[in-house]
Amino acid sequence: MTAPSRSFLVRWRVASGYLLAIISFYFARPNTESLIEGACIALVGLMIRAAAAGIVRKGQQLASSGIYAWTRNPLYFGSTILAAGFVVGSNSWIVAAVVAGYILMFYPAVVRREDRDLREKFGAEFAVYSARVSAFIPWPTRRPPSGPEFSWAQYIRNHEYRAVVGTAIAMGVLVLRMWLLVRLGR
Repeated sequence: MTAPSRSFLVRWRVASGYLLAIISFYFARPNTESLIEGACIALVGLMIRAAAAGIVRKGQQLASSGIYAWTRNPLYFGSTILAAGFVVGSNSWIVAAVVAGYILMFYPAVVRREDRDLREKFGAEFAVYSARVSAFIPWPTRRPPSGPEFSWAQYIRNHEYRAVVGTAIAMGVLVLRMWLLVRLGR
């Protein structure tokens, strides 16, 4: 993929996410069981994102401790788990296909761009880190490096509460969708 198209994907992933949400809610067929299972999976995604957001100091230092010792992109990995929770909650193969397409289209480009930016900013330190730590799928290491520990203040500074609010809204809309489907007899 050329740099301009990768840049395009990075720029448009959030806006495309809103369109994805509308399509997904339309095709969702949630039921009580799927909503409970989906919420539990989404909670795991939120916990992964929280573990990362409570450590990372964007633009200030290379995050390599805590969950960053297992994956270079725990926020994206956590978001993928969150998306899986939404897919399970929606109880729709169409939603699963649309969400998978979104993740496969946008996340690789964003991860490559962030790797490039970190390599430019942190040089050899990032080269050593990236050689040791998986880009996406967490792989626990025996001796994670020391570094900043989790901080609720950092979690707040990184505005991670927005993921919690967004997840609550998404699951609430799925509950509303279920109620409407029952009410309309579908």
